Amino acid sequence: MTFKNLLSTTMNISSLIKTSICIFAISFISAAHAQAIYPIDKAEILAGAKFDIKVEFNQVVNPNEVAITVNGMPANKIIATKSEFISNENGKGSSILYRDVQLTKAGKYQVVARTSQEELKATWEVYASGPRRVKNVILFIGDGMTIANRTAARVLSKGITEGKYQGRLAFDDMPNTAMIGTSGSDSLITDSANSMSAYTTGHKTAVNAMGVYVSRASDNLSHPKVETITELLKRKTKMSVGIVSDAELQDATPGAMVAHTRRRADKQYIADQLLASKAEVILGGGSAYFYPQSSKGSKRKDENNLVETFKTDGYQVAFTKQELIAAAENKNTKKLFGVFHPDNMDGSLDRLFLKKNTVSQYPNQPDLTEMTRSAIDVLSRNPNGFFLMVEAALIDKFNHPLDWERAAFDTIMLSNAVQIAKDFAKTHPDTLIIVTPDHTHSGSISGVVHDDRPGPLREKVGVYASAGFPNYPKADIQGYPNEIDVSKRLAFFYGNYPDHYETLHPKLDGTFVPAIKGEGGKYVANPKYIQLQEDAIHMNGNLPSHQEVGVHTADDAVLNAMGPGSEKFRGFMDNTEVFKVMVQTLGLGSK
Repeated sequence: MTFKNLLSTTMNISSLIKTSICIFAISFISAAHAQAIYPIDKAEILAGAKFDIKVEFNQVVNPNEVAITVNGMPANKIIATKSEFISNENGKGSSILYRDVQLTKAGKYQVVARTSQEELKATWEVYASGPRRVKNVILFIGDGMTIANRTAARVLSKGITEGKYQGRLAFDDMPNTAMIGTSGSDSLITDSANSMSAYTTGHKTAVNAMGVYVSRASDNLSHPKVETITELLKRKTKMSVGIVSDAELQDATPGAMVAHTRRRADKQYIADQLLASKAEVILGGGSAYFYPQSSKGSKRKDENNLVETFKTDGYQVAFTKQELIAAAENKNTKKLFGVFHPDNMDGSLDRLFLKKNTVSQYPNQPDLTEMTRSAIDVLSRNPNGFFLMVEAALIDKFNHPLDWERAAFDTIMLSNAVQIAKDFAKTHPDTLIIVTPDHTHSGSISGVVHDDRPGPLREKVGVYASAGFPNYPKADIQGYPNEIDVSKRLAFFYGNYPDHYETLHPKLDGTFVPAIKGEGGKYVANPKYIQLQEDAIHMNGNLPSHQEVGVHTADDAVLNAMGPGSEKFRGFMDNTEVFKVMVQTLGLGSK
């Protein structure tokens, strides 16, 4: 299938998956804190990294009345860049902005901004790194992956006998583990934009934002920026960079590798930034944002043809699994761009077994494993090393609509992709591998559903000793059982949800759509499922009535790691510290 044919094919993506992409992008939340200096108080900043400083006063002031000091010295003695004065920003007061600041000396920095009526303070910690310890870094993001997703994946893929699992997921036996706090600067509950931005910049930000601090600027692209790890690597090293996702490449997680925007829904801008990043490998969905507006199915608002520009810039281009594998196997391929779906790609349960959602329209999508192997093959041709980010995005996009089986199959797929990286590390031990969610969901396994038990549906849930074990068939060589609607199934429940009908069966006809919009715009249980199954249980939602799917949680994320530098991952850590470990291990803060 050609790329143009792929674009022109009628899309038939579940409205639920669509909703889970933009659930946070629709809301536009301003920063809740009163901090008026950016970076915020207690920010940790890599020595030599570029960032913007912004001071926001609550009054309109005369610039001659403003005194800004850094460690007691006039700011212009420490900050080499010139400041910009904004007299009255959006009618809320004066602002001062410094772009592309660099602090090269490690230590504490106290910034004080004074006028006759205000005094603002912030203290930052600037940290350096030792010499480079690692040649390659591979960062796997199991988007929204919670502990129960891992447990379900292990049950399905490895089996459990007399209480003992008959195998482990690829990241289960990594030697170093940490619990990661995921909250953003504005809210206890994060989204993928600001949680991934913490990994890629080392700075906190607000819901929907990436690569910026959320200030009172009205333009999405004018907020104070912080340098991403992609920009650092391109500016300071000769390493290659890879970005892989089975979501739209413009989605929050891959977008946070390259973008600086208040609003994650700026997808055309993010597509442009992917091109501008000069990352050597870019693989995923979201082709609709790379083709000009005049092309059928395009979501661009201009006539820029990014696919042609990638070709002009020397990238091998792939639109199918077969083209991807062939391009990666060509030893002359040093740069690779592949897009395999106009939107999010399909999950492994649908692609490999059920053939539902959009699989019939796009039958040649690669697996996350094939994208991971191709990326490593191409990137490892650079003798200076590489940084690769791989996202299993659909774990999150299936957790949102409470479709745990699809999320479990994609967790198995993530494990398979991680195994490819571990196999690479056997011959390249100077490789740091990290596997982590960006945030969590509320799922939990409570027992086993037994179809042969009498009574109403809820009475079929066995708990404690009556749970026993599920009877999924033995998995295939890839770790997938070929049947999931068996007579003894995991009883997997989510802790937050809209009104819906619980069937306690997998959704074999397509991704679960738990709620639909009813009268007054409120979401009600989707009647489709009571029509399909008379004994389905009506669940009164515990979320606000405008929520049609489940939401993220503040539960800690479990990170696993191996390789040089992985010993720094231990205990409880903030998500910004993941960036800190990576850049210190790569020596990016050394002179």
